[in-house]
Amino acid sequence: MNPRNKNFLIGLVIIVLAIIIMNVMTSKRQVPAEILYSEFLLRAQQGQIEAVSIQGSRISGNYTDGSSFSTYAPKDPNLIPALRKANVNITVQPDSGTPWYMSIFLHWGPFIFIIAIWIFLMRRMQGGGNRLFSLGKSRARRADESDTRNTFADVAGVEEAKEELVEIIDFLKDPSKFRKLGGKIPKGVLMIGPPGTGKTLLAKAVAGEANVPFLIISGSDFVEMFVGVGASRVRDLFEEGRKIAPCILFIDEIDAVGRHRGAGLGSGHDEREQTLNQLLVEMDGFDSTEGVIVIAATNRVDVLDPALLRPGRFDRTVVVPLPDVRGREQILGIHAARVKMADKINFITVAKGTPGFSGADLRNVVNEAALFAARQNKNAVTLEDMEWARDKVMMGPERRSMLMSDEEKRNTAYHEAGHALVGAYLEKADPVHKVTIVPRGQSLGLTSFLPQEEMHTQDRDYLLAKIIVAMGGRAAEELILSQVSTGAANDIQQATKIANKMVTEWGMSEVVGPITLSTGSEHHFLGRDIGIDREYSEDTADIIDMEVHEIVHSSYDKAKAILSEHIDKLHQLAKLLIDQETVEAAEVYALVSPT
Repeated sequence: MNPRNKNFLIGLVIIVLAIIIMNVMTSKRQVPAEILYSEFLLRAQQGQIEAVSIQGSRISGNYTDGSSFSTYAPKDPNLIPALRKANVNITVQPDSGTPWYMSIFLHWGPFIFIIAIWIFLMRRMQGGGNRLFSLGKSRARRADESDTRNTFADVAGVEEAKEELVEIIDFLKDPSKFRKLGGKIPKGVLMIGPPGTGKTLLAKAVAGEANVPFLIISGSDFVEMFVGVGASRVRDLFEEGRKIAPCILFIDEIDAVGRHRGAGLGSGHDEREQTLNQLLVEMDGFDSTEGVIVIAATNRVDVLDPALLRPGRFDRTVVVPLPDVRGREQILGIHAARVKMADKINFITVAKGTPGFSGADLRNVVNEAALFAARQNKNAVTLEDMEWARDKVMMGPERRSMLMSDEEKRNTAYHEAGHALVGAYLEKADPVHKVTIVPRGQSLGLTSFLPQEEMHTQDRDYLLAKIIVAMGGRAAEELILSQVSTGAANDIQQATKIANKMVTEWGMSEVVGPITLSTGSEHHFLGRDIGIDREYSEDTADIIDMEVHEIVHSSYDKAKAILSEHIDKLHQLAKLLIDQETVEAAEVYALVSPT
C-alpha cells in the first residue's frame, strides 16, 4: 500500500475512535434524575430548587441539597415568572440539539467512510491488487548496477565458456564484424553444468561486459495456475526484448519450463506445455538481425525437450564444468581477494586438496576460513585456517562434544588405520591425506585421500584399488578385534557400487565382457531415476551377481593380506591415532617407509 494512503486511513480510524470514546465518556457522566414537570413546579414553589438551566425544552438543575434533576418543559409562558418568584437562579442556553461533532459525524461520516474505502480499493488496484489484470505481463527485470558489477575478471576456471560468451558480446557490440563474412550469430546459448559452477555468475558477467540491456527471468516465473498466462508472459518477454534490441535475455533454470512435452501428469495441453510451445515459437520466430540473444542456464539438460535444443533455437551449448586444479587455484584467489589474508599463502595447496569442489564450494571454504580466523582473534586468515575450512566443508564439522568409550575409540582407530595402511601400500591408490578419529558429520572417524592429479578417466586397476582401500577398515576389525561392526556399512556400499558398475556399465568383467547391462528409466516430469529396466535374462543376472561377488571378495582378501603382512604397522598407527586423534599424511608415510 502507498504510505500516503496508509497514513490517511490510520488518521481516519483515529478520528472515528476518538468520537466513539468521547460519546462513551459523555454517556458515563452522572445522569440527573428525571422528574415530572408538575413535580418540578411543586418543588420550585416549596423552595427546594436552587438553580436551573433551560436549553430549549429541556430543564436541568440542582436541588438545595446539591442533587440534580432534569425534566421536559412544554412552552409555558408562566414558567420564568414562577421561578423568579421562588428565587431560583435561572440560566438560559440556546437550543443546539445534538453536539456539533456528532452532527458532522452523523451527516458526513457515511460519505467519508465510503470515499475512504473507494480510495483504498483504487490504490490497491493500481498496486499489488492489479495483478489480476497483469498476469500475462513478463516478470523479467532489467539488470541494474548491482547485477552488472561482475565482469569476466570475476570468473575463473571456465575459460572455454568465457570465450564462447565473449563472441556473443563482440557480436552485440560490432555485428558487422561477423556479418561481412556471411556468418550468423547463434540465437540462443545454453549453459549447462553441475550446481555451483558459476552459470548465473557468468550471465551476470555478460551483463557487466556488454553495453546492451540485459533482461533476467527465472524459468519458474513463466508458469502459473491460470491457463495461458505462461504463454502470454513469453510473448511479452520477447516483445519487450525486440523494443530494446540489441539485448540479452537470460532465463535461469530453464528446465522449470522446458521439460519434455507429453511427460506431465496431466493432459498434453497443460499450462507448462503451452508455455514451452510459445517459447519454441518465439525463439524460432525472429532472426539474428533483431539482435535479441537468449542465454539460458540449467543443470538438468537431460530433461529438456529436444525441440528446444535444435539449431535455430539454442544453437550453441556451453559446458560449465567443475574447475580443475588450476581453475580452483584461480577461484580461491578471487574470493580470497575480498578477505584479509596472511602473506605468502600458496593456494595451490588448498586447490589440490579440493578435487570435485565447485566454485560455490570454494567460496564457502574461504568464508569458513575467515569465520574461523575471526573466532580465533587472528588478524588475517592463514593457510592453517584454509586447511581447517576445507576439512569442514569436505568431511563435516568436528563433533568433539560426542563422548566415545575407550573401546569404541580403539575400534575406530584400528578401522581408520586399516584404510590408511592399505592405501599407503597400494601403488594405484590415491595418496593418504589425513587420518582422524575425531567424529565428523555422520562418521566416527575418517581417512581422507587426495589424488595427485586431475583424473578424467579411471582404469580397472585404479577402481580395484579403491575397492581394496574401502575394505581395509573391515579387514582390520576382523584381524585385530576378531569381529566386525556396523562401522564398515558405508565402505561396503561404496565397494559394491563400484564393482557393480564395473560389471554392468564399464565392461570391466572378463566373463561378462564389454556389454552395458544397466539402463536407467528416467521420468522426465519428476526429473529423476525411478527404476532400472532389466534387458537381460535371469542367467545373465546370476553371472553379474557372481562377478560382483568375486570382485568384492577378492579385494577384501587382498586388504587382509596387506594388513596381515604389516600387522605391526597397523598397531603403531592405531596407537598413534588414539594418542593424537589426527595423523597427517607425512606421519603415515614415515611409518610405512622402510627404515
